Amino acid sequence: MPGTVLILVGPEYEDLEVWYPKLRLEEAGYTTTLAGIGETSYRGKHGYPCVVDGHVRDFPASSLVGLLAPGGWAPDKIRRDKDALARVREVHEAGGMIATICHGPWILISAGIVRGRRLTSTVGIRDDVINAGAEWVDAPVVVDGNIVSSRVPGDLPAFGAAMVQVLDDSQS
Repeated sequence: MPGTVLILVGPEYEDLEVWYPKLRLEEAGYTTTLAGIGETSYRGKHGYPCVVDGHVRDFPASSLVGLLAPGGWAPDKIRRDKDALARVREVHEAGGMIATICHGPWILISAGIVRGRRLTSTVGIRDDVINAGAEWVDAPVVVDGNIVSSRVPGDLPAFGAAMVQVLDDSQS
């Protein structure tokens, strides 16, 4: 059994950046769990509803092979949740995959795990990534050890393939 990837969801998440990776990971045999920060459901930026499986604190890092921090406006709220930041740090410290796209790196920055790493994001938060001590790269997908990052929804095919590759490599 490949394992479970936790997907962080909050208000005004980027619809495609939750649902495309969720389906891609499940297609590759991984289980996905949708975790929120308080509410039982959220609406995406484009109106798609998402009922979560529980609060992020309900899913221990020891039960996860990875974690996904999608974009949209949700990361600005999620990065204020101490349980979400703790879970990101715990999965990262255990060597699990940490995947992020668009504005998602805000969560990784607040969790304190980007200094000295290479990653990408939407150009709108490039300065935030650099100011947090990371090297920002303008590429569809950047893999630095266990961290997988992408810029925008148009990068989702490369992002999905990279996530699966990093997860599969960690399982072998």
